Amino acid sequence: MKILVTGGAGFIGSHTVVELVLEGHEPTVFDSFVNAKPSVIDRVETITGYRVPLVRGDVRDSDALEAAFRHGDFEGVIHFAGLKAVGESVAHPLDYFDSNVAGSVTLLEAMGRHGVDTFVFSSSATVYGEPTVLPTPEEAALQPPTNPYGRSKLMVEEILRDVSTATPAMRIGILRYFNPVGAHESGLIGEDPADVPNNLMPYIAQVATERLPRLAVFGGNYDTPDGSGVRDYIHVVDLARGHIAAMRHLVDHPGLHVWNLGTGQGTSVLDMVEAFERASGVTIPYEVTARRPGDVAATYADPSRAHRELGWKAEFGIDRMCEDAWRWQQYADTLED
Repeated sequence: MKILVTGGAGFIGSHTVVELVLEGHEPTVFDSFVNAKPSVIDRVETITGYRVPLVRGDVRDSDALEAAFRHGDFEGVIHFAGLKAVGESVAHPLDYFDSNVAGSVTLLEAMGRHGVDTFVFSSSATVYGEPTVLPTPEEAALQPPTNPYGRSKLMVEEILRDVSTATPAMRIGILRYFNPVGAHESGLIGEDPADVPNNLMPYIAQVATERLPRLAVFGGNYDTPDGSGVRDYIHVVDLARGHIAAMRHLVDHPGLHVWNLGTGQGTSVLDMVEAFERASGVTIPYEVTARRPGDVAATYADPSRAHRELGWKAEFGIDRMCEDAWRWQQYADTLED
């Protein structure tokens, strides 16, 4: 399939592009490079041997999207583009509603104009808010998200439900994933935040290479086994393969579908610190600080629907996640762009 991947140079997007190529698809990357670097496309080519077509643009820019669709002859879209930091969303909510919600609407309008009816959306476990059931299945009631980032994802999900009702022939997959970590086994692509990391794994990795002095553990008094937050960490390659499984399923299944992508196991922040120390051989200094606004104590997935319907299951554990992230971080520290 010819697939447009918005945000395809980003962390999850670039890994998905690699897996798409390896599966024989023809992806085109659409990216504004606000949160990514153009050199990622070169490294994807090194991994795959395939030069991925690139369109530079913002999903809020209908002219840029029009140019991409006019020449792309796409059969489907995987939509990653948007802002993703919980803390930043609390400080700058309008930026998140503009990028994540308005951008998604503009993208869906472009798809409609060009008759593209297959859409995989990068959603988030934050739509469950403070989970009432652990592990959390897709049938769980959606709680008011605890931050604007989560609300922006829930808004797009509601938009997609209305689009599906109005256009039943559309094929829409909503993927609610939990905490992507790790990197490609080559060490050539991984999570590369421009500023101080908002996510745990790159923060730990940068402490390990002494780019940062210590890890801030946000909250040490949650109702969890060790007091730190518990999350369902999933290897980014497993996650990427879940998108391809969803796209494959949608070809023969019109309508709207929702799948959790996670391991089904919760890991605490401090457990992840220990795992990274095992992988790197480096001691990670940390200090416990105040809870971060918008965070919940624990969340982890019930991924059984994805296993049942997509034939997909996460394969990699936290030790592999840390080993790959450490390999990537050592390489990332040599990059200048």
